[in-house]
Amino acid sequence: MPELPEVETVKRSLQPLLEGERLIGIDVLYGGIIKNMDPQDFSRLLVDRVINSISRRGKYLLFDLSEGDTLVVHLRMTGQLLISNQEEPRTKHTHLVFHLSGGKQLRFVDVRKFGLIFLVRSGAWDQAGGLAQLGPEPLAEDFTVEVLLGVLKNRKGMLKAFLLDQKRIAGIGNIYADEILFMAGLLPQRRIETLNMPEIEALYLAIRTKLQEGVEYRGTSISDYVDGRGEKGSFQERLQVYDRGGKPCLKCGTNLVKSVVAGRGTVSCPKCQR
Repeated sequence: MPELPEVETVKRSLQPLLEGERLIGIDVLYGGIIKNMDPQDFSRLLVDRVINSISRRGKYLLFDLSEGDTLVVHLRMTGQLLISNQEEPRTKHTHLVFHLSGGKQLRFVDVRKFGLIFLVRSGAWDQAGGLAQLGPEPLAEDFTVEVLLGVLKNRKGMLKAFLLDQKRIAGIGNIYADEILFMAGLLPQRRIETLNMPEIEALYLAIRTKLQEGVEYRGTSISDYVDGRGEKGSFQERLQVYDRGGKPCLKCGTNLVKSVVAGRGTVSCPKCQR
């Protein structure tokens, strides 16, 4: 699933190509991904709207449109937003085609059909899935150690489950949770209530560092993820633990352990993480 760094990379790749473009037509090839209205109404309401700007909140992309509406997109497991020429053949997994005034197309492609799209009045985030319930943005300037302390306060349970909970911190998924916990030296099964202050500070630093590295290297392309131009990221070349179960730890040489934590496949080092 695209996580914060991947969605941020998609946003940055689309901004110069889409901001200021007018939507002149929409082809709905599979309406199941449109979640809050009839596909015909969706198409009708979008025609002639201008894309003013594109932003990100957690794993959601927000397309601010003229006339006060926002197109909210969640890529889920395999969703892709791709800029294409009109003459390029459509893949069988193309579900939406947005025709742009500049002659290009924006296509929503999703092999597993898990993606989510909402058209809402700007600010009516309670009508766009879980957007209104998201926790703080971990790369925002105002996300401080004190904010993390507040989010952790009175929480119990396993640390990895906490990191995956979008209501606590927005944007972290399975890949970056494993990488964050390895950098922080904390086991995924570690109980939140046992953390001391130095460990919380290490967790904070790891959250900021690993997510920023993910953005810098344009995301992790292991399976379906590409940016809006169809280009892969390169953070997969820097992964320390994710998808490396049974292989030697790059720090100490101990074989990495694969387990299931919070219902997700998890890899950790029994020596480097405590």
